[in-house]
Amino acid sequence: MTKEHYYLLLADDDEDDCLFFKEALDEITVSTALSMVHDGVQLMEYLKNNISNLPDVVFLDLNMPRKNGLECLAEIKDDENLKNLPIIIFSTSLDGEIVDKVYQKGASFYIRKPGDFSKLKSVIEKALTIAPENNFKQPERANFILQP
Repeated sequence: MTKEHYYLLLADDDEDDCLFFKEALDEITVSTALSMVHDGVQLMEYLKNNISNLPDVVFLDLNMPRKNGLECLAEIKDDENLKNLPIIIFSTSLDGEIVDKVYQKGASFYIRKPGDFSKLKSVIEKALTIAPENNFKQPERANFILQP
């Protein structure tokens, strides 16, 4: 699924993280368009209202109000219209148990939010160049966590 241009959806309640993500996209070589939602309820409403125009990839934070990322991931993978949507977990946490859980639930990749802007650019670009090579299909567990 390597494309010239990716339509991304970021689900994250942290305004600073959203701003850094958008700024990082502006500086990478992959062409993108970005939409954002700020909690899990907004995410699910957005996806259900845009079934005919789904994003190419969802970057999903785990710790959000109203409905967390784990709940959203489960709901997406249980929905016939959404189950093939690539989900990249984008979280500050790197708890092994949580990583295992989102892997089992079908996330495509896991990214721990880097604090450094250059690493953020690097890991996003890596996600958008490596992941499409295998059509955003989930890799072996050993390659599930993307590092900058």
